Amino acid sequence: MIEHRTVRVALLGAGSVGSQVARLLLEQGDELAARVGARLELVGISVRNPHGRRDVDLPAELFTTDAERLILGADIVVELMGGIEPARTLIALALESGADVVTANKALIATHGRELFSIAERVGAQLTYEAAVAGAIPILRPLRESLAGDRVERVMGIVNGTTNFILDRMHTRGDSLEEALRIATELGYAEADPTADIEAYDAQQKAAILASIAFHADVPVESVHREGITSITREQIQAAQDAGFVVKLLAICERLTTQAGVEGISARVYPALVSAQHPLAAVHGGNNAVFVEAAAAGPLMFYGAGAGGVQTASAVLGDLVSAARRYVVGGPGLGESKHSTAPSLDIGEITTRYQISLEVADRPGALAEITGLFAEHGVSVETLVQSAPDAAAGAASPHATLVIGTHSATERALAALALALADVSAVHAVTGVLRVEGQA
Repeated sequence: MIEHRTVRVALLGAGSVGSQVARLLLEQGDELAARVGARLELVGISVRNPHGRRDVDLPAELFTTDAERLILGADIVVELMGGIEPARTLIALALESGADVVTANKALIATHGRELFSIAERVGAQLTYEAAVAGAIPILRPLRESLAGDRVERVMGIVNGTTNFILDRMHTRGDSLEEALRIATELGYAEADPTADIEAYDAQQKAAILASIAFHADVPVESVHREGITSITREQIQAAQDAGFVVKLLAICERLTTQAGVEGISARVYPALVSAQHPLAAVHGGNNAVFVEAAAAGPLMFYGAGAGGVQTASAVLGDLVSAARRYVVGGPGLGESKHSTAPSLDIGEITTRYQISLEVADRPGALAEITGLFAEHGVSVETLVQSAPDAAAGAASPHATLVIGTHSATERALAALALALADVSAVHAVTGVLRVEGQA
């Protein structure tokens, strides 16, 4: 029997992911030792309540409430507590002690990553966080390592399983947003307070991380434009289907050159129309997918489970094995590549297309009045679909629905147009505005 040296692993948190990480470490010890060249010894699990209910039956002697003592006796610390504090303080303590850290904490990395990476670089430790974005999907390591010799131009993806589940049900079952959210909550896809998901804060944090890695830059989370899905209606879903699109909440990160010639980085999150022929349109349920466009490698697609205890634990263990191998071999940890000084660009600098849904007066001259406003704003009409007047409105003021698809224009011009349409006498209401992203 081969004898292996021991790498001491401390685990912070024993929720759905932490419990699965602990289980896999205990059950697959021999196999992991063979891969690493050292035995991974789980020396303890820090929790608030050692007697609380867990998803997995774990040895009681592993639990402790003394996180600091556990950290100072470990070679590698796995943080799965979530939130900003005390996770931030404990990770800093671990790094300062020389331990490598593995985390799935997207909020912490997005908001305080620079500070923590600085500590890791100063002491020669390593901080890895593959599980922070897209759950089980290996996307951060390919961006950081496999594509390090390439130039990534664009990253576009579905990075929140809850919103994808909701929008998918609205498309496939005809549910309202409220109905789909209720079912998502019952099935465990959505939290009791779904704000972080449906208002896109979760996706915003992930977009900041993706952009920072893909473009070797520092992209603050507050620079990422954010719009949630709470305004999406069944009528918009139906209009999208009629036009050959699917509505998806997208995180989009890309290099752009402004009209003034400034090259920068645009990172944004919003619900958008995706061609039904695009690979992202086929991502159903709670799954995630990330579409990468690189100068040499071309288009690449990463698809899989975006959440789940066992699935996310897979990504955590991948980072843990990598950290343990480095520990066995020796040498300093690899720092984050942040050599780019490209600025983060305002949403107004992007070029996109819109689909605008209007309730309009069914009278002579109404269409000319509306299309005239498009011309005034320098936006050309690509498609126009008008429904029959709404009989319930009465003969005196019948309404019709107009769905207009635009050609490409700057976000600034399109946003101004959408606002101006609300003031046109022929327009009773602007019922929906969605951007069009991705080519089939």
